[in-house]
Amino acid sequence: MPRGDEEDRGPGAAYRGVVVMESLLEKLNVLNYEEEVLSKHNMKNLSRHYFVSSPYLASNPGEQFYMFTIIAAWLINVAGRPFTEPQEYDEPNATVSNILAELRAFGVKVDFPPSKLKSGSGEYVCFVLDRLAEEALRRRGFTFRKTNYPSENTEEESVVEDDAELTLSKVEEELIDEGDEEEENVMDLEALKLRTEMSSKPDEILESTVDATEWNLEVERVLPQLKVTIRTDNKDWRVHVDQMHQHRDGIQSSLKEAKSHLDKLQEDIGKTLEKVSSREKYINNQLEHLIQEYRSAQAKLSKARERYQQASGGVTERTRVLAEISEELEKVKQEMEEKGSSMSDGAPVVKIKQSLTKLKQEIIQMDVRIGVVEHTLLQAKLKEKSNMTRDMHATNIPEPATGPFG
Repeated sequence: MPRGDEEDRGPGAAYRGVVVMESLLEKLNVLNYEEEVLSKHNMKNLSRHYFVSSPYLASNPGEQFYMFTIIAAWLINVAGRPFTEPQEYDEPNATVSNILAELRAFGVKVDFPPSKLKSGSGEYVCFVLDRLAEEALRRRGFTFRKTNYPSENTEEESVVEDDAELTLSKVEEELIDEGDEEEENVMDLEALKLRTEMSSKPDEILESTVDATEWNLEVERVLPQLKVTIRTDNKDWRVHVDQMHQHRDGIQSSLKEAKSHLDKLQEDIGKTLEKVSSREKYINNQLEHLIQEYRSAQAKLSKARERYQQASGGVTERTRVLAEISEELEKVKQEMEEKGSSMSDGAPVVKIKQSLTKLKQEIIQMDVRIGVVEHTLLQAKLKEKSNMTRDMHATNIPEPATGPFG
């Protein structure tokens, strides 16, 4: 715990957190944390060892830290100091620092780092919550009373084992029957008990007046009936202790045998490892020149791979150019095939001949039309010429003389 050095802690210090957690749970129940905290946040009740270690919530380790901060904030508020309730996504370091600051304000000495509380479990978490719970109970005026244990008179118990199994009721019945038959040989146990209680200290030294031989005979006669065997209960702690001792002895004996075998196995493994190491060194020395050759071959291979990568880049570029040229060549071939097929075909020649024939006919028709036009034009010219000649002759005729009567 934080209140002592690690060297002063005894063997039971590992379980001190369990005890503190159980005490803390009782204090939380007194403070009615179920209604004021759990019901408000819709959470389940804490187990007896909830904050002792993290394996109790291996599936969700952050739940323990959130529960720790919620309960710590509530206890601080109950103790009379205002404290904001932390949220689930707040910074853990800041939340822990604030809780420890409030704990120091109550006068509690804190001599452990804040990182011990970030896991949400452990003895330091139980210590912080326990001290805060004490401050909250003190604020509410509640104190635990010291337990008064009643005094008990312990009597020494003796168990005698025998093959014969008898119950206590059967032994009492036999003793009663035997007392009816031989009253002179039976001692009153109740009277003896009362006598023992009344006179715990004798006034003088007791001396036996019974003959030793008769006493031995009486002992041999009563001894078989005085042997009582109580049936063992599996829940009895003595049985568990005996079983623990038996298991311990068995483990120690098995450990001795196993330790010898393990030591031998360790020795054999050590020798084998030494042989393997020496053999490895020998092989390395023998194969040193081969290793050097292998390294040089690796260097040459890396250089060849670099040249290959460079050449591969050039080949890729040339392959692309070749693909473009091949595509253009295919187009040229296709055009040549189309032209060749058109040249070898006679249909165009026939069409040309037909066109020539039609053109000749049209030329002939055109010549005829030209001749007709020329003839018509010639006639028009001749007619125009004859008209001009007539007009000229008409203008050259003399006019008659005019007389006085005219």
